[in-house]
Amino acid sequence: MTTISVKLGIQQRVLPEYRAPFFDALAAACAKGLCVYAGHGRSVEAIARTTELKVARFSQANNLHILHGSFYTYVQTNLMQWIEEWQPEVLIVEANPRNLSTPQAIRWMHAHKRPVIGWGLGAPNARGLHEALRYRFLQSLDAVIAYSQTGAEQYRGLGCRVAKVFVAPNAVTPKPVNPALERPNKFKEGRATVIFVGRLQKRKKVDLLLQACSLLPEALRPRLLIVGDGPEREELQTLASRVYPQAEFTGAKYGEELQACYAMADLFVLPGTGGLAIQQAMAHSLPVLVGEADGTQSELVRAENGWLISDMSVEKLTSALESALQDVKRLRRMGLESYRIVSEEVNLERMVEAFAEAIRAVV
Repeated sequence: MTTISVKLGIQQRVLPEYRAPFFDALAAACAKGLCVYAGHGRSVEAIARTTELKVARFSQANNLHILHGSFYTYVQTNLMQWIEEWQPEVLIVEANPRNLSTPQAIRWMHAHKRPVIGWGLGAPNARGLHEALRYRFLQSLDAVIAYSQTGAEQYRGLGCRVAKVFVAPNAVTPKPVNPALERPNKFKEGRATVIFVGRLQKRKKVDLLLQACSLLPEALRPRLLIVGDGPEREELQTLASRVYPQAEFTGAKYGEELQACYAMADLFVLPGTGGLAIQQAMAHSLPVLVGEADGTQSELVRAENGWLISDMSVEKLTSALESALQDVKRLRRMGLESYRIVSEEVNLERMVEAFAEAIRAVV
């Protein structure tokens, strides 16, 4: 079992619900305890956040959001109070210079001879002033943990020493406890079942999925399950009634009901952003067809288990669906490879191990 022998503090802007299992798993490995400090996001973000942690401690941040768009920054007005009260031996912060409070926290930690690790996606769009600010910020850290190899290369490209950069593949689910699901080499009633799972909002691009299914040859048009709820549901149902009336909107499903939906599917599709549902689908032995959103999908989706589409469009999605649904046996092989990836490579346990490695390297 992984053991981390320091008192750990983690600063976050917001604590999303999907991240709570990881922090609890990491806390279980921390011999001296772990406290997560996080606050509220902006209302326009509609982030499903939580303050409920089962093993880790939680401390409420006071977030003050400033400006918008590329000029957005924020201040956490009680960050230093939390640090002085919790007294972390190692501090992990968001690798994001937009938090104007973080530099003071880093200076305090270094003045007390305690290391600070940054954690983030990478630096895909760092140019000009943003690049200079991010470079200066990264140089103040003792190490950086990236969500993916892509993100790690971006940090190295900004000048981070190779030895300072670690990769913890972005996992939101533990290793599967059930064996891989073996599906027959034929579609039920001769027709594939394609499934989408997630919150129904614009960034998921479910509209593209509906349009792409409608453009498939008649013989390949699948049963389409749209599992989830959200602000775009009514609009999507209206669109489906026009272009793909056979789409089924099930509403949100959880637990055994959600597992049953995954079990009846042949292919998981997520045209827009997300990650939780991708890993859930893979744990249910499903091949996955997803849009390339933030770079973390590249750790999960490979030629052996699915399709990763950059610059997602109706045309690209239609072409990928047509290719996927023509070969049942290939889908089955891909589904088993999906299961292997989340069982052996990308899961909460491996993510905790990667964090432990980074922490040991700086203490």
